[in-house]
Formats: sequence, structure tokens, C-alpha cells
Amino acid sequence: MPGKGVRRPSKRRRSPLKVVNQIPKRRRQEIEDSGQEETSTPEKWSRQSGQGKHKIERRSVKPGEVRTVPFNLIDSEIGESWPIPITVVHGVRPGPVVTLLGAIHGNELVGPQALTFLQSSQILGDQRAIDVNTMSGTLRIVPIVNLPGYRTRTRYTPDGRDLNRYFPGKSGGNTTQRIARRIWNKIIKSSDYIIDLHSAASGRTNLPHIRANLAHPKSSMLARSFGTEVLLDGLGPRGSLRRVSNEYEIGCVTFEGGGANSIDSDAVQIATYGILNVLRSLRMIPGYPSSPRFRLLASGSVWIRSDHGGLLDVLAPVGSLIESDEVVATVTDPEHARQSVEIRAPSRGLLIGMATHPFVTAGTPIGHLLPLKKGLSTIKSRLDEDDVLMLSGILEDPIWREEETEDIDVQTVDVKSPDGWASVDDSMLEEEDD
Repeated sequence: MPGKGVRRPSKRRRSPLKVVNQIPKRRRQEIEDSGQEETSTPEKWSRQSGQGKHKIERRSVKPGEVRTVPFNLIDSEIGESWPIPITVVHGVRPGPVVTLLGAIHGNELVGPQALTFLQSSQILGDQRAIDVNTMSGTLRIVPIVNLPGYRTRTRYTPDGRDLNRYFPGKSGGNTTQRIARRIWNKIIKSSDYIIDLHSAASGRTNLPHIRANLAHPKSSMLARSFGTEVLLDGLGPRGSLRRVSNEYEIGCVTFEGGGANSIDSDAVQIATYGILNVLRSLRMIPGYPSSPRFRLLASGSVWIRSDHGGLLDVLAPVGSLIESDEVVATVTDPEHARQSVEIRAPSRGLLIGMATHPFVTAGTPIGHLLPLKKGLSTIKSRLDEDDVLMLSGILEDPIWREEETEDIDVQTVDVKSPDGWASVDDSMLEEEDD
């Protein structure tokens, strides 16, 4: 019998397996239809057209050049204009314009850290992962968008508003509207794709995951190519960059990972590798994107809330797979030292967010739960000894490996609660984090 020899690993991306279950049938069909839409390569990306200069803020960047330019958040003849740095990596061949944004909320530091690492000599440079001399298209890196918020360690802009609720902005409006309009006109409108890096609101931490409108073809492609296990499907809050960008047919996803005013090293690593995955998927840089062994496609989620006030003791860390009625935390009150209250999960699911602040009051969100009914055997195969999900982006295994991917659709379970559970479009998660 002749020897079979050594089989070379296939470079062709395998079609992911799907477990069709809990996403509503109509929405599932919209997502599937969007994946079948044919998208032709724009003429401006054709190599025959040649690569011209990239212009931003009245400055030109030549093909094969890396240049950092200042960008004023607001037009002002006197007073602070808040100039932020934008690094432009302009490839030698035509291709898409991808814009990376960090710290739209000034106290979210995972984005700035990841985008800083992305510009390091270990990643950006000759014969590195991002080599401007071989790259196609243009990469624009904005580590800190909300500079005044970043300087004061706050989520908001100087007038106390959330920048990610005011896009596309208004030139004659309030301070936040003016900042949003200038960013929209000068940066967002000229982008083909946007990756917006976020963290959880103060007092919570998020399992690294992607949020996107999975029925929007460009955004769905970005979400799947990023390489994370958890994808939350939704339009995004009104006025959010993600939602408005999709309305203008710009592909946009939101990365969530870690918490405010802190740096989660795992989230930073997953964000950095995820961006490289996207650039490979768009064929801007050489190589093939890695894929997780499965994806959870979620159309909703539920909050686990405390019905009492006191000091919180978290028993289940973020990323835990928990069973229905399992105790995830306890609340005690030093003023009533003999009393303790258990907080239990309303259903089986994956904890994608968890409180980190010890002080709670009645109604405080303790955990953010992704209910699960199917695909449990696949998920359990990726749990560590503490039943916490091992994310592919932080394992020691080569991140670029080709693995067969299983898509698992999940949706909010209809669990009754006095204040109601969050819906896909206007959940507290998106109101507070995204």
C-alpha cells in the first residue's frame, strides 16, 4: 500500500458549521441573506488604477509612508482645540481605508493600549505584520478620540455628554455635537471600514467580544473575521457610531473588553490580534486570519440584578458558564452583619459581563448573561478547570491556525422580571457600554 505522505494544511477558509436555533427566524434569515450578497471590488481599489496620495486634514501621505498628523477635535480661534494624533499607514497598492478608534469614551483604556501596541516596532515596520512597503490600502490609527475625557479620566466630553450618542453630529450644536460632526466629516465619511474599541462602563468588566449588525454585509464580515467567540447582533444605540455608519453603508463593529479606568491584558491582546485578522481578511496584509473553534451569535442577553444593597462578593468570574439558579454572587451589609443574600442566575448561560465595584444598591446590575440552550458540548470543550471560557486569542497555541468553526445562534430567554430584561436594540448594555 503506497504511503499517503504528509498532507499540507489547507489555506482555504473552511465554511463554518452552524447550529440554527434560538435567533428569531426572520432575523436569522436577514443575517443569512446578507452573507450571500455579492460585493464587487470598487474600481478605486484596482491595482491598475495605481495608488495615489492619501489626504487628511490638509496633509498628504505618500504611498509607502507612515505619518502621524494632528487633528483638532473642534475649530476654535482661541481656547483649547484638543488636537489628537492620527497615524496614517498608506500602503503601496490601492485598497480599502480602515479606521481604528480608541477611547471615544475617555476612561476606556483597552483601545488606546491596543492601538499603541499596534504601532510598535514589533508589529509595524519592515518585514513585520504591518509592512507599509507591501500593504494594500490605508490604515488610520486613532488611539485617543475623546482627548479631554481621557485627560480627566472620564467617559464624557467637556459638556458632560456621551460622544457615542451624537453621531453624525451638528456643526452649530453643542460641544459634543460639534466634535462628533468634525470627526464624522473628516475621518468617518472617508472610511470603508471602522473598528471601534470599547470597554465596560465603570464598575463592570466585559468578556472580550464583538457587537455588530450581522445583517449588514460589511459589518458582518468584519465581525466574523475578527476571530472572537462571542458576537452580539444589534443595530446599536441611536446616535452611536456603529449604527450611523451602517446607515451610510460603512462597515463598522464595536469591540468590547475589560473595564473602565483599567487595562485588561487579555482584552488588549485579543483586540490587537483581531485587528490583524481583519486586515488579513481584507487582503491588506499577507497571511490568513485565524478563526475560533466556535462562535456564539447572540441576538440578546439578560441582566442579573441585585434586589438588595450592601457589599458584593462575586463567586463566578466573567466568562463563566453557569447553570440556572446557580449562585453567582452574595450581598452582605455591615450594618446587618448576620444577614446575607444570594444572587442566582435566572437561566443557564455564559457570563459576558460582571460587576467589579463592591458597593451595590437594589437594582444594580451584577452580571450580564448570554442564555444558552444548544451547542453546550462545544462550549464545554473550551472551558478551563474553573468552568471559564478559554478565549482563542489569549491561548499559547498559534493564533493563525486554521480550525473548523461552529456558529451557535443564541437569543434572550423570555425571563420575567419586575423591570424587564434588556432587548436587542435598547438594552442597558448598549446604553452604558457601547
